[in-house]
Amino acid sequence: MKSKLLLLASAIVLMSFALVEQKKITIWMIGDSTMSIKSPGAYPETGWGMPFSTFFNKKVVVENKAMNGRSTLSFINEKRWEYVINNIKPDDYLIIEFGHNDEKINKPGTGTLIPQYKANLARFVTEARAKRANPILLTPIARRNFVNGQLVDTHMDYPAAVKQVADSLHVPLIDMLGKTSSLLSALGEEKSITLFNHVPPGTPNYPKGKKDDTHLSVEGARRIASLAVDGIKELNLDISKYLRK
Repeated sequence: MKSKLLLLASAIVLMSFALVEQKKITIWMIGDSTMSIKSPGAYPETGWGMPFSTFFNKKVVVENKAMNGRSTLSFINEKRWEYVINNIKPDDYLIIEFGHNDEKINKPGTGTLIPQYKANLARFVTEARAKRANPILLTPIARRNFVNGQLVDTHMDYPAAVKQVADSLHVPLIDMLGKTSSLLSALGEEKSITLFNHVPPGTPNYPKGKKDDTHLSVEGARRIASLAVDGIKELNLDISKYLRK
């Protein structure tokens, strides 16, 4: 009888270890086309969220729900946020990066003025925290916009608004605008082309060619994803322990 009880106890212990081992942390990503998963028809355009998962080990699952053309407003109105918040779990992470489309204030249903932009970001943060998840705010990445050889920001007051929300709600912040601006400036006007979706005529998917200074190339997405990972390390977030060595 005792041996049977010991076997049963051992089995329960082993099962509990297995359950702990199987538990995975999910990183949810919400944002726009600079982050999103691209269709094969868009290649070589690549969102930085696509290679982002490769920086983590198998204990992390990345759910990239960013979508082309979306702002904080349209992401909410299309119920994309509803799906994320209904499925996010305690201890999960939420990476939030919007701005490129919010600043299109003349586009109804997409553009947001700064007060609404801040309110929407704050909603993402507070609702994620209510589910005991861990939000991280990111400023939007830089566009490749050089004037007389100098990189010029296009995002107006939107990055500052992200920082204000992060400060007021005590949210971890990764200044992707600052990081990507430094990278582009260091590379310079010509070399930075390699980070963006510039392709010559006759390229598959782009028979007329393309010169896109907003969306990333495969190499650009990898470099930008590595900058986001640098930000996670700098913040010493718990998720950093799951990064590949």
